[in-house]
Formats: sequence, C-alpha cells, structure tokens
Amino acid sequence: MKSVTQEKLENLPMDSLMEIFGQFNSFEKKLSEAFHVAMIQRDGALILVGEPVNIKRSKAVILGLSRHVEAGNKVDEQKVNYLIELEKQNRTQDYENLEQDVICRTIQGTPIKPKTIGQKEYVDAIKEKMIVFGIGPAGTGKTYLAMAMAITALRAGEVERIIMTRPAIEAGERLGFLPGDLQSKIDPYLRPLYDALYTIMGAETVARHREKGSIEVVPLAYMRGRTLDNAYIILDEAQNTTSAQMKMFLTRIGFGSKVIVTGDNTQKDLPEGQLSGLDSAQRILSKIPEISFQYLTSADVVRHPLVQKIVRAYEDYEENKKSRKSDRRYEHRRKT
Repeated sequence: MKSVTQEKLENLPMDSLMEIFGQFNSFEKKLSEAFHVAMIQRDGALILVGEPVNIKRSKAVILGLSRHVEAGNKVDEQKVNYLIELEKQNRTQDYENLEQDVICRTIQGTPIKPKTIGQKEYVDAIKEKMIVFGIGPAGTGKTYLAMAMAITALRAGEVERIIMTRPAIEAGERLGFLPGDLQSKIDPYLRPLYDALYTIMGAETVARHREKGSIEVVPLAYMRGRTLDNAYIILDEAQNTTSAQMKMFLTRIGFGSKVIVTGDNTQKDLPEGQLSGLDSAQRILSKIPEISFQYLTSADVVRHPLVQKIVRAYEDYEENKKSRKSDRRYEHRRKT
C-alpha cells in the first residue's frame, strides 16, 4: 500500500500564491493532476497531501514559480507546463539561474532574458562562439534573443553596427505579382526584423541608427561582395537559403564580427528538391570548434501554449512518417 503524508509550506505570500495558482485555480488543478497531490490552503499556509516523492516534486515546482513571481514576472500556462516537465526530468535545479540572466530591456522596460534551458544554452553559445546556428521551430525566440544580444553589443561599443538579413523567398506567392517597386516588394520579407527592433529600441532610435548606418536590414542578395568587420550579423530564415547562398554569407565575415544564423528545418519555402543551405551547413561545418549548433525544440516555445501543441503535433507527425518509411523499406528488403 502506498504511503500518503502531508507537508506544510509556510511563508508563501498570498499574492504569490494567487499568481501561482492562476485564475479560477486553473494552475493548481494542473499541478495536482501532474503529481497526484492534493493542495489545501489553510491559515496562510499551503498543505500538500500525497506520496512523499510526489510532494517533493510538486513543492519544487511551486517554489520555482514563487521565485519567478518574486522576480517580478507573471505566471502563465507555458511557464507552469515547462516547470512540470522539467521536474519530471529531474531538471528543476537547472532552471534557477534563468531569472538572473537579463540580456537587455525593451523600450517599455521589460527584461529580455532566456525563458527556457534551451534558450539559456543558445545565449551562452552566442557569448562564447564566433558563429552560432540557432535551429528550431517557430516561437522559440531564436531571432529575438539574437537581436537582443546584438543590440546589447552595439550599446556597449563591442561592435560598430548590426546587420540583419533574410533571403527573399516567397511562400506561395511570386514577387513579380505583388504591387509596387522592388523595395516595396522586399519590405514584407524584412518586416519581422523591423518589428523586433522597434520592440527593443523604439522606432525613433532605430531610425537614427539606420541614418548613421549602424543598423542595416537588407535582403541576403545584397550581401554579396561585402566584407563585414566589427559587426553583429544575423541571418534569419536560413532554411530558405541555398547551399551557395549560405557559403556566400558565411564568407562575408571580417575581423571583430559575430554571426548568428537562425532557421527552422521544418518550414522551407525552397523549390522541390532544392538543398537547403541550413541543412548543408550542419553537415559541412559541425566539426569546426569556433562554430556552435544549438537546437531548440517544442519545449522551448514561449508563445501561446497552443503554438507549443501545434509544433509538437507536427513533430510527432514527421516522426511517424519517418517510422512508416523505415518500416516499408525494411519490409521491401525482407521480401527481396
């Protein structure tokens, strides 16, 4: 028979507890179901009832969320799900250092910092390596964190300029059919980069830097023939580069520069059969010590929890598809 015990958690501020448990106690129910622990609020304390190992796990998550609240942050469903998953992997301790690692602040004063262990490893790699590839699904903060690191370096005088680029590859539409001149056709592909810049620095500051030439946002095709010294260079949507474009981009690097390449292998807009420059780079450059490949997963998605579920559903679908193909190849070999 399994032993059931209880433990009282005291000194948890009521405001923190309300934030941790969420509206209509929705997060409390999630924690209870995840660890099979009953939670009772009594006389300003929280009593946990269940098996000792489950009490220990739920306590670790609650205290982690409490520190998150004390640091001035909000608790959301993604944060609760993430800490539950970490505790099931016995990795809650790895999360504790994230709250202190602030990269910079947005124009509204909101701190920008890694929100998952995967993001922390990505940021640490950017600090240490000359070239970093951030590879993972949408919503994992690949570009946003890279931009925050670049802006911090520019403000500190570590580099003289930031250069951001993307390949102008269409997702189902042709540039020639869009209205306007060449610049107005290119701008939509660069808009996400501008949006991130405006969030962190503000539109007026960005405009001043662009006038001085200390911030550039350009299509990848415009990078050919340049040598870039003392610059922070970000290539976004790298899965849409060809192998030749990737080689061209990486050989632009000059002295005192740092390069971040971001991409999502599952969202290619290249023509059927065209090899992605991101895929070829992983095979060709993986053994160069100055280059780091950081892989983010659905666990690192920091958008709406539904985005995380969508990403995981697609990951499961792709894994099942690969498994079915492998089974068919095995069956074919067995018959022949």
